[in-house]
Amino acid sequence: MFEIRIICDPADAERITTALSGTFTTGAVRRMPSRNSEMDRLYVTADHRPDAAAQWPAPEAAYAAAPSIIREIGWTADAAAQRPFGTTLDREFWLRKAAVLDRIALTAERDDTSGDTADVATKAARRLMELDNVGNLCDPRGYVRHQYAAWIANNQ
Repeated sequence: MFEIRIICDPADAERITTALSGTFTTGAVRRMPSRNSEMDRLYVTADHRPDAAAQWPAPEAAYAAAPSIIREIGWTADAAAQRPFGTTLDREFWLRKAAVLDRIALTAERDDTSGDTADVATKAARRLMELDNVGNLCDPRGYVRHQYAAWIANNQ
C-alpha cells in the first residue's frame, strides 16, 4: 500500500480521483487546500489491483459453510428488527445481508430468472465496501465473497 499526494486545480479533483480509482484500489480521498495557492491537495491511499481471479473466491468456496439462505434471511430480518429505528446497523449485518443477496442472485442467474437480483446484490455489496472504506473495487460481489469467507472461517 502507498499514499499518493496530488496538488491540482479544484475543478480537476473529481476527474483525477476517478482515474485513480480506475487504476488502483483506493481508500477515501482526503482533500485540503494547498498552503501557498488556490490549488487543492489530495491524499489517497492506494494499492495495486491484484489479479481478480486470484483475489476473489468462487461462490461455492465462499459460501460452503454458510447457513441456508432461509436462515440468513431470517437472521438479517431479526437483526434489523431488534435495532431501534434510525440506529446504525453494524458491519456483520451488512456483510451477511450482502452475502445472502449475492447467493440469491447467483441462484437466479443459474436458473436464468435473475430480474434485478444482481443489481440489488451489487448495491448491497457496495454498501459494505463503503462501510469498510475500501474504495472502488472492480467486483463488489467478489469482495463480499472474500469478506464472507473470512468472516465465516473466524466465526464457526
